[in-house]
Amino acid sequence: MTKRNPTVLCFDFGATSARGMLCTLKGNKIELSEVHRFDNTPVKKDGVLYWDLDTLFAEMKTGIKKAAETADFDSIGIDTWGVDFALLDENDNIIEKPVHYRDTRTDGIMDEVFAKVGKQYMYDRTGIQFMQFNTVFQLYYLKTRKPELLARAKKFVMMPNLFSFLLTGKVSCEKSIASTSHMLNAKSGEWDRELIEKVGLDFSLFPEIVKSGTVNGYVKEDICRELNIKSVPVFNVCGHDTASAVAAVPSNKEYPAYISCGTWSLLGTELESPVLTRESFELNYTNESGYNDTIRYLKNIMGLWIINECRRNWRDGGTSLSYAEIMELARKEEKDKFIIDVDDDAFLKPERMPEKISDYLFSRGQGRPASVAQTARCVYDSLAKKYSEEIEKLELLTGRKFDCLHIIGGGCNADLLCRETARECGIPVYAGPSEATVLGNAAVQLIAGGYLKNISQAREVIKDSFDIKVYNP
Repeated sequence: MTKRNPTVLCFDFGATSARGMLCTLKGNKIELSEVHRFDNTPVKKDGVLYWDLDTLFAEMKTGIKKAAETADFDSIGIDTWGVDFALLDENDNIIEKPVHYRDTRTDGIMDEVFAKVGKQYMYDRTGIQFMQFNTVFQLYYLKTRKPELLARAKKFVMMPNLFSFLLTGKVSCEKSIASTSHMLNAKSGEWDRELIEKVGLDFSLFPEIVKSGTVNGYVKEDICRELNIKSVPVFNVCGHDTASAVAAVPSNKEYPAYISCGTWSLLGTELESPVLTRESFELNYTNESGYNDTIRYLKNIMGLWIINECRRNWRDGGTSLSYAEIMELARKEEKDKFIIDVDDDAFLKPERMPEKISDYLFSRGQGRPASVAQTARCVYDSLAKKYSEEIEKLELLTGRKFDCLHIIGGGCNADLLCRETARECGIPVYAGPSEATVLGNAAVQLIAGGYLKNISQAREVIKDSFDIKVYNP
């Protein structure tokens, strides 16, 4: 007998915070309930930026306990951002806390790897966008700078599967998160042994690739006793947060165009097979794995990270504003007075973001913003222009013409950004849902549990559950 109102527990680890949310399927609607939110700020030790793993896992267990006190949930799913990982020794102990991708250790490493194996070779095999923090470059850093650490390693575990491992004791690697590593073969969907060994890494480190929707394991007995809960399956959802978000795009089109807009802006579409052309290589587009073996063909664009950092710096300087207040100030400013390239390396690292924007503009003859409002307007306008440029490239690379664009994630709440994006792109923008990542996480669990038939039904349920705002150009 099918459970009347199945409920799943989703953990989503974002740039500044993480949360546990219960998702309940009631008829053709999904209801969300946040049970625990906690800080996800990296910690710096000896100049290195790390995940605060012990604290995060303790908070995760608190979230599970709170969820169990609220509802009888059926399963757990975990998603994080891509690329980061841990290494386990022969006794399955974590050798070192996972390093955060915004650490500086991979500065200059890409060129060393290109000299060893070739940039075109890497793209032809993986189809992945070149970003200095990709897993392969982090591992090469260890190979060449900390070989003693790698020598102790017996297993490589990416972050969502690391949290699953801590809950279940089972090690695997879900396909969508594996694809962010820059070591997954785009055609076979398996670890690229030839590339891995050319880089100088031990292929035996890498665990089996598993599809999203499979069971990673069951919550261990000792944790069940500690939290006074029953053991439930921990599913391999789409472990990469963007893959989870894309699974929740509320569209009945087979291959919609989307922007998963949060700290990063992931602009792309879904394909049946990778695009590995010379043009795709030159434009640095990525072929990541999605639910049901689709290809998420997209471009990583800097997103609301820039506004987030500006807001933090303004607050530290004594000007405390909400995002809504910042946007209203920006709305009153002249459009396109200041434009930056949001993907410039200057904006990748934290600290001094308003100053970096001002210096960038001044060095290019645009003057300096005179206020918080002008700086914020610059960021929103620059993002919208970047989206327009990349939509044109996406159409060129895929041979498709997109008649609308879905903005999902937190950025769908940025009214000014959505309006300007519709205007710049010249097509309607459908904004919502803001909780796309959690909903995609839940959708995969509900499909795996037999409560939803497939991803098409899941998207219809999501579409019926939340208000989608339309911005016409």
